[in-house]
Amino acid sequence: MTTQKPYRVAIIGAGAIGCYVGTRLAAAGCDVTFLGRVWLQQAAQDGGLSAQTMDGDHVVLASGLANVVTTIADVGIADVYLVCTKSDDTATAAAELASILKPTTGTQANVVSLQNGLDNTAVLQAHLASAKVHPGMVAFNVVSRGTMSFAATTEGGIHLPDNTVGRTLAPHLQNAGIDCSLHDDMQAVQFAKLILNLNNALNALSGLPLVEELSDPRWRRVLAACMDEALDVAEALGIKPARIVKAPVGLIPTILRLPTFLFTRVAAQMLKVDPAARSSMAEDFDKGRRPEIDHLNGKIVQLGQTVGVATPVNERVTNAVLKCFEGKTARPLDPLTLV
Repeated sequence: MTTQKPYRVAIIGAGAIGCYVGTRLAAAGCDVTFLGRVWLQQAAQDGGLSAQTMDGDHVVLASGLANVVTTIADVGIADVYLVCTKSDDTATAAAELASILKPTTGTQANVVSLQNGLDNTAVLQAHLASAKVHPGMVAFNVVSRGTMSFAATTEGGIHLPDNTVGRTLAPHLQNAGIDCSLHDDMQAVQFAKLILNLNNALNALSGLPLVEELSDPRWRRVLAACMDEALDVAEALGIKPARIVKAPVGLIPTILRLPTFLFTRVAAQMLKVDPAARSSMAEDFDKGRRPEIDHLNGKIVQLGQTVGVATPVNERVTNAVLKCFEGKTARPLDPLTLV
């Protein structure tokens, strides 16, 4: 009798998302290798890793059970490589992967990008001639609580293409307690997520938890304007953003402009958010990492220039984020300077 081998997953870029997804997959029986930094390897050896869903489902990889490596050469062969790096690091991750994914007769490695932005799949594919790169999208936020604990702080799942790789990976994610949806048009899914991610910068600039930031009508006004511009760009490109939250993306600017007492009621029905949730860009600021603004609001500015659509609010937000990161402007900003 042949024993089926565990599904092998390599996490390339074990930050908050990578550690959360990888920990849950490993706890569900997958053979997971994390490519991370030395501190993560030490933390995994000393105390293990844990990951908790929004609903409180908590899994733990006890001390020494998480396979964390610090060099790409030690990653080994996997059924799927999940790239979870920041968008600015995609080319570097691709070059590293290319060093181990050598062309082999009759085989083709499968790589899935679980990153923010629109360009990562193409960047990865350009470097990985011997692999097939697939777009993916993570619809939930994760925060790190200490060095070993990772928690989802908003509702949502992972969106994958409806192909062999997506249909193979999805059941493992579901078994790990991560909702998964399959789609024929991943471009529409990614553009919808890009529009929602325009708030990452505003949350970072506000210095507030997401719930508090979105309770302020001034920040909602800026976000609505950013989204309006992005929707105009999408229309000019002929892209209809997918519905990935309970309300159509095109309706969200209207919801954001509701009086706060009405917005709070409607928002509570749309998305469950932990009171402590903050955007990944806010965490980038805290840790001194360059924010991936060029791939979010900056991407809307770039696309707007391509199709002749004005995007002044996204441009001001992009410039404000870069000035704050460079220390030229202090946070928190007055949101009314952005509209």
